[in-house]
Amino acid sequence: MIDTQALRQKVIDSAITGHLTTQNNTENAKDELQKIIASLGKPQQRRIELGEKWNSIPNNWAWTTLESITTTDTLNDGNWVLKKDMVDDGPVKLLQLGCIGDCKFITKKYKYLTDKKFDELGGKQIYPGYLLINRLVIDKMKSCIIPNIDGKLITAVDVCWVAPNEEFYNLDYVLYALNSSGFQRRVQNLGRGVTRFRISKLNLINIAFPFPPREEQNRIVNEISNAFILLDKIDDLQSRYANNLSALDKKILDLAVQGKLVPQDPSDEPASVLLEKIAAEKQKLIQEGKIKKQKKLPAITEDEIPFKIPESWEWARIGVVFNLQAGKNKKASQIFSKKTDIHKYPCFGGNGIRGYVDDYNRCGEYALIGRQGALCGNINFAEGKFYATEHAVVVEHFANTNVTWSGYFLRALNLNQYATATAQPGLAVSNINNVLIPIPPVNEQKRIVKMIDKINAQIDLQKQE
Repeated sequence: MIDTQALRQKVIDSAITGHLTTQNNTENAKDELQKIIASLGKPQQRRIELGEKWNSIPNNWAWTTLESITTTDTLNDGNWVLKKDMVDDGPVKLLQLGCIGDCKFITKKYKYLTDKKFDELGGKQIYPGYLLINRLVIDKMKSCIIPNIDGKLITAVDVCWVAPNEEFYNLDYVLYALNSSGFQRRVQNLGRGVTRFRISKLNLINIAFPFPPREEQNRIVNEISNAFILLDKIDDLQSRYANNLSALDKKILDLAVQGKLVPQDPSDEPASVLLEKIAAEKQKLIQEGKIKKQKKLPAITEDEIPFKIPESWEWARIGVVFNLQAGKNKKASQIFSKKTDIHKYPCFGGNGIRGYVDDYNRCGEYALIGRQGALCGNINFAEGKFYATEHAVVVEHFANTNVTWSGYFLRALNLNQYATATAQPGLAVSNINNVLIPIPPVNEQKRIVKMIDKINAQIDLQKQE
């Protein structure tokens, strides 16, 4: 199985050291940090020694501590609540240590306090959006953001809380910084205890961590969130398709073609505009004699549509979106199994590369559809100079349609089902042209490809084990 927890840690560690996002050197965290400290009425931040800096960071970042960017009003310990103080129901919810998971809030059966006991304890109320930090360390020091929970909330001793301050920093970024491997190593070094290993609040708030510019923090949080969405999907798929990576691969493509693999972006130019651009480009090429005029394909009826797609997408026939062109015959005697200085061009047949030849009939990046044999309908990719035989259908793209996306979606359509049922199955280009394909906006095509490639990379590693 894919170790998604290890991947989550790798994502966090890459982000917190500046390797997950592109830096904007016009932003300067050192200046921002000085303004934060001054606005809090604090003296200048103490000097952070070289030995405290557990990783190199970009030049426009800074090192800071929780002590420097918070006050006692925005960072404090939980309440000293005894078991005898708790009741099974009441107006005050107690968020205990067990609610704090690894960057996740764990919903448990709550214990409660009465208002009277809350007042007697001098309770410090906390709110949704606060960061909770478990100072009682088991395998690691865990922390999470409180979700939307109704009612009055407090937490117990051994839990630090940090209130959000959107003016100064992104609290989600702070959450990830505290969960980075470098920060966790410092916690292990500074913690004390045998049976109950914990880190003191004083030591915790003085551990240094990287502090990017405010806008960079937002970008980091966004990138981590996107990566975690992917890993959550992998977790879900693995739980349902355990030990069956082929089924997992198919399910990923199913989610992709239904618009459920990546979130939609309202700012994307809709697929309807893309189809207009494709039609205009094809018409121009027809007039220039570069492609042949196609037979008009029938309009799509409601009964043909197999499933619902996002509003920004469109259904279209393959022949409307692409131009399909079968390759040319090449004698078997002209195809060599090994690449040489003369026979240097890959030759594609119905099932991929057949060998190498001394000339080429295509140059560029294309998806190819196999059209002959038991595996007809399979999809391959070709780029650069290559030769396509009559058993390979070259998929010509228009208007910046993503080539890799087209291959993935064509693969998901299982074109083999449209093959002629004969001793030597074959796919007619006219039949392929009539098949429906869902079309996302171009930018979403790129996001889909990026996510599928990430997942496939992990599946490939798993298959090697």
